[in-house]
Amino acid sequence: MKVCIYGAGAIGGWIGAHLAQTGHEVSVVARGANLEALQKNGLQCVQTQGADATLKAKVKVSGQPVDLGPQDLVIVAVKAPAMVDVAQGIAPLLGPNTMVMTAMNGVPWWFFQGFGGTLQGATLNTIDPEGRIAKAIPAHHVVGCVVHASCSMDAPGVVRHHFGQGLILGEPAEQNGQVSERVQQLVAHLQAAGFNASASAQIQKDVWYKLWGNMTVNPISAITGATTDLILKDDLVRDLMSKVMLEAKAIGEKIGIPIAQTPEDRHAVTLKLGAFKTSMLQDVEAEKTVELDALVSGVRELGQLTAVSTPYIDALLGLSRLHARVRGLYPAQ
Repeated sequence: MKVCIYGAGAIGGWIGAHLAQTGHEVSVVARGANLEALQKNGLQCVQTQGADATLKAKVKVSGQPVDLGPQDLVIVAVKAPAMVDVAQGIAPLLGPNTMVMTAMNGVPWWFFQGFGGTLQGATLNTIDPEGRIAKAIPAHHVVGCVVHASCSMDAPGVVRHHFGQGLILGEPAEQNGQVSERVQQLVAHLQAAGFNASASAQIQKDVWYKLWGNMTVNPISAITGATTDLILKDDLVRDLMSKVMLEAKAIGEKIGIPIAQTPEDRHAVTLKLGAFKTSMLQDVEAEKTVELDALVSGVRELGQLTAVSTPYIDALLGLSRLHARVRGLYPAQ
């Protein structure tokens, strides 16, 4: 395949390096120091599990998507606040059959495209307020991807993979309980590249389940600077997280995505991962804009749409938003 990574940060670089190793023609849209490093040294991925080695891949790189041309697959692996800029620049990469795989956290702009139910086709003002993303990336291009892995950036152009190989893929539009042929083929390519890739008949369920866990631990880590193990070992903080998750669980039931687990079930899963810094804490430490809207504001808006009261979500959003605004990491009111 011709594959373009739009946003060669931690996750995008990790996926791109592996695909390049298995013979795909990988290119990257990058800027600044990342662009310079990729041009000089290629894309590097340090493996810290299993064989301690560094994957090195030569990639075509440009700051202008028009230089790269139409692709078979575009992997969008940016943080949600950057998505509007991506939407404005992505057109030269799209051919009639290009897949746009979104490897991102939180509620995506396409969440209710083809979802069915009372919110079919709904848009969220906190995610895509003017519909610019949806207009730039028509629904038929989109393949959702939920990432279950931890990666970070050692330096521009150098990604470190910590743990996890999970990628769950699916079409936003309903396929009558079936997985589309193109998703099956993409899963096969990713499996061949070493990922634990699987297909989902309703990717929104997988998005919501991941969000149910990280919508609490991410902002709390950003405020406190604590790793996940410390957060979950504090009884008061853990209780707050559970209350937020119960509100989100009620919203999920209203929109047709019930979660059978309890918050304690999910806490136990997170604790097994050990001590790690969330992506939002990494962003705060790097003085990058935080993706609060995709992780928390969007859930609060869903509560308003479904008439579910969200006092704990409101409090978490208010505190984390204020913390970020004071540091210049979230837009002022």
